[in-house]
Amino acid sequence: QVHLIESVGGSVQAGGSLRLSCVASGRTSTIFNMAWYRQAPGTEGETERDIVAEINLGSCSPYSIEGRFTISADVAKNTLYLEMSALKPEDTATYYCNAGVTEFPYAFWGQGTQVTVSS
Repeated sequence: QVHLIESVGGSVQAGGSLRLSCVASGRTSTIFNMAWYRQAPGTEGETERDIVAEINLGSCSPYSIEGRFTISADVAKNTLYLEMSALKPEDTATYYCNAGVTEFPYAFWGQGTQVTVSS
């Protein structure tokens, strides 16, 4: 089992910045990839979550859907970060931390954290 705990999100004005963090515990040695997803208000279920950014812990190769979002990981601290800047109202969502692991069930999710961007 891997447990993921996200930091508290927050409410910011458009154009503002926010940093999310996610601490992993448990069988962290099985984690090979971590990612941030988000789910728009009014939607339900894991299939409605869209990827925001991900990073492979082996190669440390990050990917993000756009340059306003920067993903990073501190492997020694088992912590994943998401730096978000120039936030827009359409970034309002529940943000989820995700870990890809090498054994069943192959992925774990955090509980989600709310980010609200007002215009």
